[in-house]
Amino acid sequence: MPKLKALFICQQCGHQAIKWAGRCPSCSAWNSLVEEIVEEPSGRAAVVTEESVTPTPLAEVMLDEATRIPTGIGELDRVLGGGLVSGSVTLVGGEPGIGKSTLLLSMTGRLSGSGSRVLYVSGEESLRQTKLRAVRLGVASSSVSLLAHTQLEVITEAIRRTTPQIVVVDSIQVLESAELSSAPGSISQVRACAHTLVRMAKTSGCALLVIGHVTKEGFLAGPKVLEHLVDTVLYFEGEPTSGFRLLRSIKNRFGATYELGVFHMTSEGLVEVSNPSELFVSDRTERAPGCMVTVSLEGSRPLLVELQALTAPCPIGFPRRRTTGVDVNRMAMLLAVLERRVGLHQVAQQDVFVSSLGGLRVVEPAADLAIALAIASNLKEHPTSKTDVAIGEVGLTGEVRPVLNLAQRIHEARRIGFQRGLVAATKTPLAVEGIEIIGVRSVRDAVEAALNS
Repeated sequence: MPKLKALFICQQCGHQAIKWAGRCPSCSAWNSLVEEIVEEPSGRAAVVTEESVTPTPLAEVMLDEATRIPTGIGELDRVLGGGLVSGSVTLVGGEPGIGKSTLLLSMTGRLSGSGSRVLYVSGEESLRQTKLRAVRLGVASSSVSLLAHTQLEVITEAIRRTTPQIVVVDSIQVLESAELSSAPGSISQVRACAHTLVRMAKTSGCALLVIGHVTKEGFLAGPKVLEHLVDTVLYFEGEPTSGFRLLRSIKNRFGATYELGVFHMTSEGLVEVSNPSELFVSDRTERAPGCMVTVSLEGSRPLLVELQALTAPCPIGFPRRRTTGVDVNRMAMLLAVLERRVGLHQVAQQDVFVSSLGGLRVVEPAADLAIALAIASNLKEHPTSKTDVAIGEVGLTGEVRPVLNLAQRIHEARRIGFQRGLVAATKTPLAVEGIEIIGVRSVRDAVEAALNS
């Protein structure tokens, strides 16, 4: 019999310690060490055969084209790279109530309608609760097979007997294996259940989708090995007060990463958004200081995003810097550039607030120029033109640098109706019919061009 011993395992990073501590020495998380009973290695030698140790030449490896299964949801197919791949494992993470189960249950209803065999495993809801959700989504008449269980051995046996093409597990944190004595959701349980499910998906050829919870910091709960095991990692995100939901691919072995799908949450479920660029640009009729539009590239999709800035005198001597959807460190760097390179010295005594409209996270440097122009516009109380778009990365010396796929971004801005684009000046200027391109070499030039229009 294998020996058992007690260890304290961090529920965030998987660090093991022989005694409890209030703070994990590896990831610095507080109160994350939980006592678990683990088995020591038995010391048995692995079975090695002649066939398993013989390498295969690369030229002799047969390459079969991956078979994709369209989900029936265009935005989901876009993020996945064209649909589900047979034998692939997809991990879907997001905050509670964001719509993960709603999205995958709607997907299973459309897949079963097209003739695919689907098994939906619900570990958090009963069959009746799942049925009520399906009625609300309009998929109650579909031929989806339901299984409400949390025992791993029961789930794997059901997969063997029904041989489905698509399996959805909701969620990995509630599953438990009878071989382990630790509680469901622990590091050892999540790791063991994930290994078993992934191995079964690879051998049976079914497409497996697993829902995962996230921590309060927004990361997927459980060991980091969970993200390494799967083929695709999707994050479902959105503001709690907004009805818009964003599905983003963080890892994808069968497609492009950082692709973005946009949905709108309604009483009947999630609805695809056909033109997401119009969501993140306000329809204001009057010019207002502190607003500038940029074009962010999410995967292969260009999105127009309106950035808004507000400055106010600081009465206490410690100016506040707050952002929503924008990196606060990036904004601090742009404030320093505006002060030292543009001459806006009053920004040092101002509270500065920057936000992206619609709650979209803008993380790429191509939005630097738009953020700087929005702040300068509010400081000078001079509105920018509603038909201007700014695209460019800002350096510490105040220069404006070109960005990737500029032509694609400009074409998207022209399609929405913008008439002038402020971009980095290059040796070969970009020319797009229907929109005026103004090349600027520095932030100072961009401020003069934007505020004097």
